[in-house]
Amino acid sequence: MNIAKNWKDYEILDMANGEKLERWGGFTLIRPDPQIIWKEKSFPEKWTRANATYTRSKTGGGAWSYKNKLPASWQIKYKNLTFNIKPMGFKHTGLFPEQAVNWDWMIDKIRNAKRQIKVLNLFAYTGGATVACLSAGASVCHVDSSKGMVAWAKENVISSKLEDRSVRYIVDDVIKFVGREIRRGNTYDAIIMDPPSYGRGTSGEVWQFEENISELVELCIKVLSNKPLFFLINSYTTGISAEVLGNILKINLKKCKGKIVSGEIGLPMTNSNLILPCGIYGRWEE
Repeated sequence: MNIAKNWKDYEILDMANGEKLERWGGFTLIRPDPQIIWKEKSFPEKWTRANATYTRSKTGGGAWSYKNKLPASWQIKYKNLTFNIKPMGFKHTGLFPEQAVNWDWMIDKIRNAKRQIKVLNLFAYTGGATVACLSAGASVCHVDSSKGMVAWAKENVISSKLEDRSVRYIVDDVIKFVGREIRRGNTYDAIIMDPPSYGRGTSGEVWQFEENISELVELCIKVLSNKPLFFLINSYTTGISAEVLGNILKINLKKCKGKIVSGEIGLPMTNSNLILPCGIYGRWEE
C-alpha cells in the first residue's frame, strides 16, 4: 500500500466506530468512513475537542453539527501546494489527502521527463492533481462537469501562486470533451482520471464506473501523444479491485512500452501503527 505520510497540516488523530477524527490545519473534524469497523478508540479524550462532526441521516444524506464556529473556508499546505478547505455536503472538505501519494509521483515523473509535458486531468474536482502538475512545470487541461468544482480549482491554483502557469479550465462532460479533442487532433503526454462511482454530466449524461470506465480509457488512448509519460486511474468505487484497473490499462496500453502498477492508497494514524485504506489506483508509466 502507498501511504500518504508526508503531511504536516493534516493527520488522522483517531478512528473507531465508523468515524475518523482528523486535523485539518488548526481545526479538527469528525467524519464517517465505512472502512472503520472496529469499536475501540485509541485516544478517547481527543474526540471531545473536535470543532465539527458530520453525521449521516438514516433517511439519506446528513449534516454538520458544530461545537465551535468554523470559518467558511481555511487553507492547508502540502509541501509547496496550498489548498482551500470548506466543509460541504455529504461529509466532503474539497480535498482527499491520501492523493498526496499520487501528487508526489506525478511531480517526480514530470520533473524527470526533462521536456514540456501536457497533462489532461479528467473528473478533476477541486484540482489537487492540477496544482501538483502545474507546480512541476507541466501545462494542464482541467476538466470537470461541475462549475462550482472548477471555480474551487481556480482558487487552489491561485492560492498556490501558480496562476501564471499554463492551465485550461473546462466545464463539460468528460466523454464529450475527449471526443472533441480527438476530432481536433489535440494530444496529451499524461492523462489523469478520478471517475466517480456514479454521476451526471452537464446535460444529464449518466456515468456509471463499471459500465463506462473501459470505454473512457479506450477513448483516451486516442488523445495520447506519440511519447506518453503516464496514465493514472484513481477510484473509490466499492467492490472494484486495484488489479481491475491494472487489467484495463494492460488491455488498452498494450502497444505502449512501459510498466503498469496497481494498488491501494492509504493514510496513517498518528501515534499508531494503524493505516486507513482510502482507494485504489492503476498506473502506466513510461
